[in-house]
Amino acid sequence: MGKCNIDHSRESVVAKLESQAEFLPKRLTEGLEQFLKSEQPQETLNEVFHLLKKYDLASEEERKERDSKLEQYI
Repeated sequence: MGKCNIDHSRESVVAKLESQAEFLPKRLTEGLEQFLKSEQPQETLNEVFHLLKKYDLASEEERKERDSKLEQYI
């Protein structure tokens, strides 16, 4: 994933999570919902946003890689 120079708000990360929730494992969706209820550093918000971005279009292998990275936050 390329580096993005846009800072994503907590609200935009939550919206991205909601838009991709049906494609994510349930435990990840629930864990990330809890994680995002508290303040997070901007760098973390950006990373989570990009892991969620176009998750529905990712290959099975790519999803597993992203799942592993997302699990580190919950």
